[in-house]
Parts: sequence; C-alpha cells; structure tokens
Amino acid sequence: MEPLPIFYWTLLLLAPVLLVFLIYKIYFQKKREIPKNTVLLYQMGRGPHAPSVSPFPMKLETYLRMAKIPYMSDHSVTFSSKGKLPWIVYNGKPVADSQFCIEYLNKKLGISLNKEYADLDVSVGRAFQKMAEEELYWTMCAVTFGEDLTEVKKVLPYKGIELWIKLTAIKHVVQKEMWGHGIGRHNSKEIWSIGERDLHAISTFLGKKKYFLGNEPSEVDCAMFAMLAMVKWNMPNTPHERLMKSKTDQLGSLL
Repeated sequence: MEPLPIFYWTLLLLAPVLLVFLIYKIYFQKKREIPKNTVLLYQMGRGPHAPSVSPFPMKLETYLRMAKIPYMSDHSVTFSSKGKLPWIVYNGKPVADSQFCIEYLNKKLGISLNKEYADLDVSVGRAFQKMAEEELYWTMCAVTFGEDLTEVKKVLPYKGIELWIKLTAIKHVVQKEMWGHGIGRHNSKEIWSIGERDLHAISTFLGKKKYFLGNEPSEVDCAMFAMLAMVKWNMPNTPHERLMKSKTDQLGSLL
C-alpha cells in the first residue's frame, strides 16, 4: 500500500481544527440583516495594501462602486455553490462568478457602463479582459504560489496556524488548477514570457489614455484595474511588479 501524500496527512491531522472552525461559522456567526435592493458581496479578506488579495473580488467591488449600487461585504470566506469567491446575494437571489454577477446586475437594474463606446471598442476591451483573466492571471498565480511563499505570506490576511493551513490548501488547489489550465505544464521561464508579453500588450494599448478604452470609464476598467492593482500592491519583488514599475506612465494610469 502506497503512503499517503504529505498534503493528505496534513489534512487528517488538522481535521479537528477545521471542524471547530466550521462549527464556529455555522453556529456562532450572526445572520446579517441585508436591506432591500442591497448587494451582499461575499469575498476574501482585505489585503494590507489593496482592497482584496484577489483580483476578482476587486473587480466586482469596483463595478459596484462605479455603478453606484448599494452593497455590503462579507469577509467570512463563505464559498458559492460553485466553490469559489466572489459571489453575491441580491434580494435573496444568489449569483456566482464575478462576471455573471455583473451581467445579472446589468440586466436586473438596467445598467450599462459601456454606453459611451461603440460595439467595436467594447469588443476589443472584452478581448483584453479575457487575456488578462484567462492567461495573465495564471502567470501571476505561478509566481505567487511557486516555491518561495515569503511575499504572499505578507499579503494574505491571516496569521499563525490559520495562515499555514489556508496557504497550504490554497497552494495545492492553485497548482492543481494551473495544471488543468495548461500553464502549469510550462517551466518558470516560459510562464514569465507569457506574462511579460501580456503586460506589454496592455501597456501598448493603454498608452496615454485616461481609461482603458478612452476618456470615460467602462466595464473593462473594473477588470483591468483589479488585475493591475494586484500586480502593484499584492505581488512585491516579482517580475510582474518590476515590469509594471518600468511602465508606470502606461500601466499606472488606471491606478
């Protein structure tokens, strides 16, 4: 019989601690009273230098602020039915995934942050957003959750044993997802070459513009602001941050 991997031994040893934590969440946390027409935003904790330690809660919260939608944040790390964060509850209806949340609220409340732009501009913005979220983001994960976890420990809003437990679990999940995505099959030099080209593309397109598409903010700014804020404030001493510093006039204009 093969021995269990270290990760699974860790979970077995920490099971009692996790059980106590779950009991606390279920029985001792007060049920929040949410006013009508107010979004309850479930997300991770705040970072020391940025509104969140993940770009996707930052993106969704930025959208809520731009659209002037009343909201309340819940930082209890309660996951959606899809097992992810962020997600929302609006007038009793849960909606998972940051982009689906935005699309749901747009339709429900008749909101369009893209009204100043032609369809062609919006299409280009969507292409850049998907490049950032589906490719650049994973290069950021590869650097953040690689062999050296020194810097990410400073960013996560946890201490002591809770930090160790959650960081161990997050690293395992992220590396598994990176492998499934495909980027985890590349070496570090190849992964950085992807991230470098993506950041250069964003910088070139942004140029001297005030916002990503022009002089007025649009929906894509929520995602691009979140991704670049993640690099600037949550990824110290990484190749991504160093490149961003060298492109401050372009990439820094959204922050």
